[in-house]
Amino acid sequence: MSRWANEHRKWLFAAPAMAFVAVLIIFPVAWTGYLSLTDAEGSVRAESEFIGFQNYLDVLTDTDRFWPAVWRTVLFTGVVLLFEVVLGMAIALLLWRPFRGEKWVRVAILLPLVATPVAVGMMWRLIFDPNIGMANQLLGWIGIGPQPWLAGQHSALPTTMFIDIWQWTPMVVLILLAGLTSLSDEPQEAARIDGASSWQRFRHVTLPLLMPTVIVAILLRGIDALKTFDILYATKGRGGGSFHEVETLNVYAYGLSFDYNDYGVSSTVLIIFFLIIIGVMWALTYRKKGLGR
Repeated sequence: MSRWANEHRKWLFAAPAMAFVAVLIIFPVAWTGYLSLTDAEGSVRAESEFIGFQNYLDVLTDTDRFWPAVWRTVLFTGVVLLFEVVLGMAIALLLWRPFRGEKWVRVAILLPLVATPVAVGMMWRLIFDPNIGMANQLLGWIGIGPQPWLAGQHSALPTTMFIDIWQWTPMVVLILLAGLTSLSDEPQEAARIDGASSWQRFRHVTLPLLMPTVIVAILLRGIDALKTFDILYATKGRGGGSFHEVETLNVYAYGLSFDYNDYGVSSTVLIIFFLIIIGVMWALTYRKKGLGR
């Protein structure tokens, strides 16, 4: 027994922590999956009946709230991820080489990460207030009329995208900058000697070498963007606004649970959302493995 324990000691030491984490993950998912197959509502302690996949049929045929929420979730994630990766790459490249005042610039760029998403949402809600907000005052100084920003049915979602990009681009900068600093200088020097321009060196040398790190940044930030809730709820409140203009799947599921106490349907939405996230994780992880070969 002692010999077997010695041979498998790394697994034995990690087993308690792994079991604890597994329970924390498996139990909530299993309970949510069970609730999604029932008509639970009103109270989690109230009696509920098993109705099979009826909730899934109802949700997947809901064109009023569910599918618009899916579209907003995909649109929000895609837009913020695109801007955050592009801006993060540009800023990381600027910070890659040493320059005077480098430390102060890095501190300034990381400041948005210090505040919580709720605090950031409330701050920008005041800035974008149509009546007393600083944003419209600045536009007035250059001759542009006031904009509805978060109060507009069609401008609310782009405005929340801007807020998310402002807060989370520094995270992408950190990841990409760490990847850049780990790259060898030899390929860059060889390309420079061969007469390659800055753009050619970036496109054919830096970017291919950095691509595994880019995929990691997309994976981490993409999953986080899919689950965005704090900023949306802090800026628009229940239902993502009066016309559900920023209602994503997270906001929709929250409303079903805590506004309508419809736990069965809410659990169904969360299980579908969970499967979407797992699918995105699998696709990005598979892509990363493909790049690593």
